[in-house]
Amino acid sequence: MARSKRRYWLFKSEPEAFSFDDLRAAKRRRTTWDGVRNYQARNLLRDDVERGDGVLYYHSRANPPGVVGLAEVVKAGYPDPTQFDPQDAHHDPKSDPDDPRWFMVDIEARRALPSFVPLDELKANRKLARMLVVQRGQRLSIQPVTEAEWHEVLRMGGAPAR
Repeated sequence: MARSKRRYWLFKSEPEAFSFDDLRAAKRRRTTWDGVRNYQARNLLRDDVERGDGVLYYHSRANPPGVVGLAEVVKAGYPDPTQFDPQDAHHDPKSDPDDPRWFMVDIEARRALPSFVPLDELKANRKLARMLVVQRGQRLSIQPVTEAEWHEVLRMGGAPAR
């Protein structure tokens, strides 16, 4: 049964590994979100992230870290083939092709935010006090974002809420 309401997510990427500019420069402005090797993030990718969902693209391990752009999920969760490739850094020899352990999604760049939204500003905004990325110890690379949080981050970044 199809979900009736769009969901929102924050996806973290180190800009040295794959920046938002890299996504915008990619063929068709798309990439696979592969290599996730955390069970909680895997469960989100496998079970919850769906085509059409919105993504806040967050640069982690940047100085400063923060939200730089918007993307959309264009393909829902499916088995990550890197887990089966012994030549790949994300290879998992314990993963079974008949029962894959790791999943990925495809995302497409929509637009850069007119203004970068640094983590310090996210933390200072009382409307975002419950947002996972501002919580101490929340290191998960894929995090759910409420619709209200989504719209507040867009407002902070100077983007129209469409």
